Amino acid sequence: MPLANRNLRPDEISDEKSYPLIARVCEVCLLAQVDASAPREAIFSSYDYLSSATFGWVAHAGRFCRDAVRRFNLDRDSFVVEVASNDGYLLRHFVEMGIPVLGVEPAANVAKIAIDAGVPTLIEFFGVRTALDIAARGRKADLIVANNVLAHAPDTRDFTGGFARLLAPEGVAVFEFPHVMRLIDGVQFDTIYHEHFYYLSLTAVENILRAQDLRVCDAQELSTHGGSLRLFVCHASARHEPTEALTTLRRREHEKKLDRIEGYLDFSSRIAAVKASFLAFLASAKRDGKTIAGYGAAAKGATFLNYCGVNYPSLCEIYDRSQMKQGKITPGSHIPIFPPERIAETKPDYVLILPWNIATEVRANMAFIEQWGGRFVTAIPHICIYEKT
Repeated sequence: MPLANRNLRPDEISDEKSYPLIARVCEVCLLAQVDASAPREAIFSSYDYLSSATFGWVAHAGRFCRDAVRRFNLDRDSFVVEVASNDGYLLRHFVEMGIPVLGVEPAANVAKIAIDAGVPTLIEFFGVRTALDIAARGRKADLIVANNVLAHAPDTRDFTGGFARLLAPEGVAVFEFPHVMRLIDGVQFDTIYHEHFYYLSLTAVENILRAQDLRVCDAQELSTHGGSLRLFVCHASARHEPTEALTTLRRREHEKKLDRIEGYLDFSSRIAAVKASFLAFLASAKRDGKTIAGYGAAAKGATFLNYCGVNYPSLCEIYDRSQMKQGKITPGSHIPIFPPERIAETKPDYVLILPWNIATEVRANMAFIEQWGGRFVTAIPHICIYEKT
């Protein structure tokens, strides 16, 4: 597979690289993981994903920030750090409230956007050394936010060790990540790509944190990214009491067999069924002379299209709001990416929503395709052709 977030300029096709993409589960610690075949510098040093490009995700971040201020009594004397802070989409909410912040982001191109927007940002990978450097300035963090990055850190010991060293004695680190339980239930195989080194359960994360003398004290199940966990983590010695929600989640994972290997079997055959269903839809639409375009040049779309063997012109084009992606072509499948405004000119019969997790938002924003009889489609966990609203 090519790197899922590495959209290309047309003149870069000959230089495109691909790497083996193999997902495995450790029978000892139950951590699902991909082989580290692609170096992290190749994936993250330049990056085409902007968190602020999705309205719903920005709103989600704003709600979290307001809740965190109330829950942890954050004020102008507090210090908030976000790891993998991207373009400052989250920390800007704290900045607006006058709370001191620092972002840590390895992708220089997106970190510059945050800095230009007034969000202080270190352009570095996070780990023990970075944490010690920040703490040496005299500030330990009252809150560390790490949204959708724990799965991206190949050296979990160095990465989580940084949290142990930067977090204040009674501080809290908040991790969000897609829940492997929802991945399995929803056949969300398209969320497997090289930058997602791990596919996480509460069971596996607690094993990882325990090695750094950290523990989970609360858990929330979220709808974001097809189903995520938000874990509240503190030092093992901190006074934060474990919640009933945490106990309930442990019980649910046990019921789903995620704490033993049986819960991970037979997933490949379910993936193959999704592929067969989508290709059958595609063939039928082509026989009927229908045009099919895509919406969202998302990483999950790259995995999906390349696994299914679908490329240009089977999908004539893809629309995406991110200006960083427009004018490029998708990795592997080489489908041209255009601004969403173009859809009114090309008038496709079907629009395949590749980031199915934001299908509701896309359908609401682009309902006008029904004016020429256009229909929205999602392919995971099965083909769904949406009726007209």
